Amino acid sequence: MSPAALPRIEELQAPGAWRSIEFISDLHLQVDEPQTFEAWRRYMAHPSADAIFILGDLFDVWVGDDEAQQPGFAADCAAVLLAAASHASIFFMHGNRDFLVGEDFIGACRATLLPDPTVLAFAGKRWLLTHGDALCLADTKYMEFRAKVRTAKWQRDFLAQPLAQRQAIGRQLRQESEEFKREVAHYAEVDGPAAQAWLEQADAQVLIHGHTHRPADHVLALGRQRMVLSDWDATAQPPRHEVLRLSRDGARRIALP
Repeated sequence: MSPAALPRIEELQAPGAWRSIEFISDLHLQVDEPQTFEAWRRYMAHPSADAIFILGDLFDVWVGDDEAQQPGFAADCAAVLLAAASHASIFFMHGNRDFLVGEDFIGACRATLLPDPTVLAFAGKRWLLTHGDALCLADTKYMEFRAKVRTAKWQRDFLAQPLAQRQAIGRQLRQESEEFKREVAHYAEVDGPAAQAWLEQADAQVLIHGHTHRPADHVLALGRQRMVLSDWDATAQPPRHEVLRLSRDGARRIALP
């Protein structure tokens, strides 16, 4: 990865009062999977950490903040986030499915939109946070698509369409996604040299990300680490709803009941 391709990395200093932080990603919430939504609702109703960081793909698809302004699934999700914000600081980072989540929705939920990538300074370490899709360089088709849909013009043109039309496009994207999952055995993997370059630029010890649906802890060169978050699926056997918790004692994975 060339130095010119390295992203701008924002920084967030954790307040001194924070004792623990939890990370989740890739819940892919959708109305057709109520079990996963209910597992997430239970988790958010009683947060035990000082902050919850949602590192992308909370939603399976997001077609605009105006969808949450009328009764329905999006509004139900907003209510869960708003209630949780009374008990913990909520941070949201865009994923490849919900990159259209905007300031209107985030503000209404009393959450904070987190740039991708961001360095979190906490417990004497620098943790580099990203959704992960921008590091999957081998998936050239997706990277071309990502570059197109992340432009202000594309998003402005898409959001200018009537909500019903955008919802129809969202349903089509869900169907295409299910077909893709049946045809492709694995998601693309993070590019190792690119991950190292990001960590070096950020002067960070640990990279935390989701997207690949391959939860694991990887040892990298120069004493660095890459920690991959689990996706959520309450219908799997066994069910998958795991959080990564940071505390003064380090990082550990917690499987929720």
